Amino acid sequence: MKSADSQGLGRAEKAIQVVIILSLVTFALETLPGLLPWQRRALAAFEMFSIAVFTIEYLVRLSVARPVSKYAFSFFGIVDLLAILPFYLSAGFDLRSLRAFRLLRLLRVLKLARYSRAMQRFHRAFIIAKEELVLFGATACILLYLAAVGIYYFENAAQPQVFTSLFDGLWWAISTLTTVGYGDAYPITAGGRFFTFFILIIGLGVIAVPTGLIASALSKARREEDEEEARALEAAAIAQTSPDSESPSGPGPA
Repeated sequence: MKSADSQGLGRAEKAIQVVIILSLVTFALETLPGLLPWQRRALAAFEMFSIAVFTIEYLVRLSVARPVSKYAFSFFGIVDLLAILPFYLSAGFDLRSLRAFRLLRLLRVLKLARYSRAMQRFHRAFIIAKEELVLFGATACILLYLAAVGIYYFENAAQPQVFTSLFDGLWWAISTLTTVGYGDAYPITAGGRFFTFFILIIGLGVIAVPTGLIASALSKARREEDEEEARALEAAAIAQTSPDSESPSGPGPA
């Protein structure tokens, strides 16, 4: 009976994943110019169908959660609610002017994380490396600020129209430390170029450090998952063999 229930749950989860992916595809198709009226109606019909599926899923999860608030205020509970909220709000209001509000539909892609072991592993890896990532984030912010101040004082006098304020220097620091380099702002003084050289060297470390942290944490998370699966299989094997190993005690019939 449990096997049949688990199989049915697995089919339902796969069906929901398909609906999530198709709803994201329809979101993109709605932006195509020159859609025929019947095509728009078909996309709208599928949107209503997907909303119905997500609403049922949300209500079922609310009904089985104990306590209800544990799911309602959890990360995935909030994601599930925000994924359907724009539809119900637009039923009573004209949200065409609030186009950014419709972007909440993109939160549906986060629903896939619930059914993806890889995404769950990534979440576990983030928890493992959380303190190191927070420390790195604080260090990166300090470096960005120092880089912005440095380039501003080197280049403001030579390029007042480019580096008009510290915020322009901050934009340059972000694009340089991330090794993007848009080219809209660059140093022309000797001091600014020399300073940029050091910032570019530091930028390589800015990219490498979090990559190494996440890679190490993912490896550790994978090992933990393998150990948990091994323990679960061992416990299941013991549970299956323990009734068979019992033998009647006491003397046999005379």
